[in-house]
Amino acid sequence: MQQDINARKIGVLTSGGDVPGLNAALHAIVLTAMKRGVEIIGVDEGYEGLIDGKFNVLDFTRVQHIVDRGGTILRTSRSKRFMQTEGRKRAFEQLKKAEIEGLIIIGGNGSLQGAEIFAREFDYPVMAIPKTIDNDVFGTGFAIGFDTATNTIVEAVDRLRDTADSTSRLFIVEVMGRTSGYLALTCGIAVAADAIVIPEIKPDIERLLDLAEHKLNIGTRSMIILITENSIPEGGMGLKKIVDAKFPEFDSRVTILGHIQRGGSPSAFDRTLASLLANRATEEFIMGLRGVMAGYINGSVQFMPLSELAGKINPLNDNLVQLAGELSILV
Repeated sequence: MQQDINARKIGVLTSGGDVPGLNAALHAIVLTAMKRGVEIIGVDEGYEGLIDGKFNVLDFTRVQHIVDRGGTILRTSRSKRFMQTEGRKRAFEQLKKAEIEGLIIIGGNGSLQGAEIFAREFDYPVMAIPKTIDNDVFGTGFAIGFDTATNTIVEAVDRLRDTADSTSRLFIVEVMGRTSGYLALTCGIAVAADAIVIPEIKPDIERLLDLAEHKLNIGTRSMIILITENSIPEGGMGLKKIVDAKFPEFDSRVTILGHIQRGGSPSAFDRTLASLLANRATEEFIMGLRGVMAGYINGSVQFMPLSELAGKINPLNDNLVQLAGELSILV
């Protein structure tokens, strides 16, 4: 929606889980706004800080030399209070009191849903930028943080394969993703995993067990299986119980990569993506575009109304699914 907000003071917050690239986005937002005479106010601790009025000026001094840093200098949180009408009302009052005329929200699906509700309830200008290591935000080919997370996973699995081959072990590597298998799918291809288990495709455990039996028959006991955390009950540990029950002779191990996938210095791609999305989002927001998310589609920045994102998940890339099926067992 295009509407001139004539803003001279804009707020920005990072919400939900941290991902690499957030600081690069903040750097681009501040520099873009400065060149247009707009002041950027940082909101500490996401929606929680918005409700409590934790505001501070973001200037060049605050954002210089931060693009290589993981996490977010504004800190972040998941806010149960913002899910309630009273919490959102309090947040709106804090913004009006501080004379902040618009809000840029960098977040994942839950945060963007909150942004849409907030904007609609109070007719308040918002602009969204997608970030998530799961890459499940609809309306963008890539979200900030995904590329770095895949690099972290690939490096970890490459190290595990050395041990798997040396000790004839089966490694089940559990990665994040909740309802999205993008991390397991992409990284499974990159590391030539023997099998990939993702939530979008009903697991064919018998095929996996047949593969394990084949490995035993040919005298090769090392295997790498990537699994998204919620693909089956108990995730990686649940799969280990199934494998161990069928083949007790296998020496199986589970590695849950957990929150190391969120940390670390962002990759060059994530720094560039964050800077591009933040620059275009800030530029268009200042000119009056509101109620939308800046997404990266086919090499360019495109904007989608937040109202069209609700309840939608970024579908898996069909080409990657087909490739995984050719190169390994996509269970």
